Amino acid sequence: MREIAFIKQNKEKWLEFELAIFGKAKKNTDDLANLYIQLMNDLSYARTYYPKSKTVVYLNHLASLSYQKIYKTKREDKNRIVTFFKTEVPLLLYEYKRYLLYAFVLFFVMVAMGVVSAKFDKDFVRLILGDGYVNMTLENIKKGNPMAVYSSGSNWGGFIAITLNNLYVGARCYIYGIFGGIGTFYIFLQNSLMLGSFQYFFYEHHVFWKSVRSIWIHGAMEIFAIVIETAAGFILGASILFPKTYSRLNSFKIGFKNSFKIFLSTLPFTISAGFLEGFITRYAIDMPILLSSFIILFTLAVISFYYLVYPFIVHKKLEIPNDTFTKNKSI
Repeated sequence: MREIAFIKQNKEKWLEFELAIFGKAKKNTDDLANLYIQLMNDLSYARTYYPKSKTVVYLNHLASLSYQKIYKTKREDKNRIVTFFKTEVPLLLYEYKRYLLYAFVLFFVMVAMGVVSAKFDKDFVRLILGDGYVNMTLENIKKGNPMAVYSSGSNWGGFIAITLNNLYVGARCYIYGIFGGIGTFYIFLQNSLMLGSFQYFFYEHHVFWKSVRSIWIHGAMEIFAIVIETAAGFILGASILFPKTYSRLNSFKIGFKNSFKIFLSTLPFTISAGFLEGFITRYAIDMPILLSSFIILFTLAVISFYYLVYPFIVHKKLEIPNDTFTKNKSI
């Protein structure tokens, strides 16, 4: 890589670190440590390929200034959880926004595949959902309550069982990313095909809107969270497959740390979805349409805002002017 391309690729990251070191931008110690690891990798790369360059002098200067600030005065932030959700995760989401885009595109494509498969293959739904579930649902449709499965059992029992299952599915979507993203893709494919065929099944039996009013009360957050967890799995896989200028091990460390934070951010939404399914969805059939519609749209709006809109707001507030780098006399 030519030196000018190396500088152009990394200058925003170096400036972010420089501003943090001189106190012009607030960063917690974990973020500074993460940036420091990246800086040391860049310094090692520059020393190898541009040994007599001013780039090496500049990076070495930053590294020497940063060591004492990070490792001699490291302490826990008092508002760690608030900072995590308010700033850290949104900035990571902005940085990895293309992975969110990949996950959502794949989601819609694979759900559509599930719909088409269920339409043209009458056995597909039974293959995906199982004979027992399909037969039970057909009986419920005949009785006039296609969503009766959601009213079985106790509120708390349903909430706990559902939440644990959703956490398990989400964890698999993420952790399986360690296999280069292939494992994540496989789990995501299964769930997306299931959703598509599931919804077509109700459409085919003329109870589509009844199913939507019930399923998506909890499904808006549950399914959205799975898409985000899938994106985190892809980030983890990409850190192994595409280390860029870092060693593969350091790339994995950075990718794991960042993707794990994104995965952790979905847990409150997954738990909330479990609560809605255990306590609210069971009453959806008897609910006024306006109320069920409000719950669906409200929950979808909340999680969509946090993952798709808020990251851009946070990034814009902390955005570094493009000409700051060119004004630095050290390089």
